[in-house]
Amino acid sequence: MSEFTLKTRLLAALKGEEVDKVPVCSVTQTGIVELMDVVGAPWPESHTDAELMAKLALANHEISGLEAVRVPYCLTVLVEGLGCEINMGTKNRQPSVTGHPYPKSLDGAAIPEDLLQRGRIPAVLEAIKIIREKVGPDVPIIGGMEGPITVASDLASVKSFMKWSIKKPELFEQVLDLSTEASVIYANAMVEAGADIISVADPVASPDLMSPDSFKQYLQPRLQNFSSQVDAVTILHVCGNVNPIIDYMADCGFEGLSVEEKVEDVKKAKEIIGDRARLVGNISSPFTLLPGPVDKIITEGKQAIADGIDVLAPGCGIAPMTPLENVKALVAARDEYYA
Repeated sequence: MSEFTLKTRLLAALKGEEVDKVPVCSVTQTGIVELMDVVGAPWPESHTDAELMAKLALANHEISGLEAVRVPYCLTVLVEGLGCEINMGTKNRQPSVTGHPYPKSLDGAAIPEDLLQRGRIPAVLEAIKIIREKVGPDVPIIGGMEGPITVASDLASVKSFMKWSIKKPELFEQVLDLSTEASVIYANAMVEAGADIISVADPVASPDLMSPDSFKQYLQPRLQNFSSQVDAVTILHVCGNVNPIIDYMADCGFEGLSVEEKVEDVKKAKEIIGDRARLVGNISSPFTLLPGPVDKIITEGKQAIADGIDVLAPGCGIAPMTPLENVKALVAARDEYYA
């Protein structure tokens, strides 16, 4: 079955089709300091400059061997376009939200008509076009973004978002709907620019913050709405221990579900989701990939494949200080498994 390209293999794996080997990539953030130095594309500059953004993303494909190119490197691009204040971080710290446009009410809240021209959104779209031109048609490009639930919490602030979920359900649902609509617009713009897969990281949807009942009642319908309107293969990443909601996640319409190492039993998780979605992960970013050693990464990677993981990947964003050799070890784990 050597007719697979990197792109057709990853897309097939995410659709539940038979592949010759499990793809290995990162559907979450891929920027590491060692590669920033190698290619001269450091943070925070490569968050705003399309050429540098593309260069750093390409490096983790070309140098480490990860089988997809993923941009950008944070979960603040869309919310910046929607009015959040952002701290752009440092060379080894990602951008973060520091100010929220609607902490008290949603008066005047609307999606700007020029959303796709705001903030760093044009840089991300341009970076995707640059990457496509460089890699050609056979390498998959993953457009990463904050999910609609996290967008909503950033617009209102996590504190107000949580309070509204209990005391002001009408505001809670209104901000969720606004965020979902904005997320669809941005995701489809990335697809139009050349992204093959949209990877949505929605940490605020985690059972650590929202109850499973709230997920089913309020969050699942918005995620279903998102996945049904985005014209690409989609992956949903939710941080933390998602065992209480993985059944609901599987009903959200995403081809892939990206999970952390806290989903310890891959076989059981696969049984629960059945043929509704494919499992991506779940090698620990902070506890395995960052510290190593290489032998541990290879052992855990091979075990994940043996347990039935569909796409071998870091369980969350790659920590910026992760050594390059440790990222390469993730690819080596897959290669050794099939040797």
